Amino acid sequence: MSARRIGSTEVRGARVAFLVAFAALPVAAPEAAAQPAPSGTGPAVVWAPDRPSEGELFTVRVTPAAEEPILLLVGTAGDEPLHFERTEDGAFESLAAVPLGVRSTLSLTVSTFFGDGREEPAEYSVPITPGVYNHRRLTVAPELGSPPTPEQAARRAREAERAAEVSANAHRTPRLWSGEVILPKPVQRVTSGFGDGRIFNGQVSSQHTGLDLDGVTGDTVYAAARGVAELVDLFELAGNMVYINHGGGLVTAYFHLSQQLVAAGDTVEVGQPIGRVGATGRVTGPHLHWVVRYGQTSVDPRSLIELTRSPSESAAAGN
Repeated sequence: MSARRIGSTEVRGARVAFLVAFAALPVAAPEAAAQPAPSGTGPAVVWAPDRPSEGELFTVRVTPAAEEPILLLVGTAGDEPLHFERTEDGAFESLAAVPLGVRSTLSLTVSTFFGDGREEPAEYSVPITPGVYNHRRLTVAPELGSPPTPEQAARRAREAERAAEVSANAHRTPRLWSGEVILPKPVQRVTSGFGDGRIFNGQVSSQHTGLDLDGVTGDTVYAAARGVAELVDLFELAGNMVYINHGGGLVTAYFHLSQQLVAAGDTVEVGQPIGRVGATGRVTGPHLHWVVRYGQTSVDPRSLIELTRSPSESAAAGN
């Protein structure tokens, strides 16, 4: 299969529809501005929101001091490396992620390298807002709620390794997306939220690390942003799926598809059809399970869209 590029008019039309649909999804708006980190001399380091939420993305911004041009920035947030890019106003910004389970503070390090050879390391403690999640009770066939067999466990481990390699490659790949991000399908209802607990047949299974969007078999699924379809296959749990490497640490994935419309290695544009909703893999009915990861860290996909919306789009979504 070959990837299809769609026209700019179609992309703009899809983006308007997805922004309208996004307005119906519950998500907390980020703070308007970050507070300066407790730094001394040198570049100013801030993050936004100033209290990122558990399981969400945030941005780290470094502004050079006057007459001290920055040659290189290296940093980490938790266990994930940062990827700083220069902004139009001369500052540097990177995505960062708060893992599930981090409910108090997150370690942030930033090392600044100057043209004269100096290195200025700094450490910060980012205050975190704990997430609030629900427990969803599901009654499923016994074979879906029971522990995996040794063969199933081995297969799942192999498939998890392949997915992890996509995340590793995303850290090694320059950023491929422009900042424009859309919902992968128009939706009026989230059937299972990110971070919610799963109780199968009365037994707590795990936290939900994606966002389930309602749909019927055959609904078109679109690429949320520009990138490369790096993994296209059939997994036991995810069913027919597509993993997209967007570079700069960002990965999106689309599970339980009835059909994949791209092949591994295809470059895809934002809004391009990449699959169709289905009920393959370990599911109770047709829907799209949408995954967003920064490196190995799964985050609420709504936080990605929230970070990339312009002020006018945020205002329109709030109306």
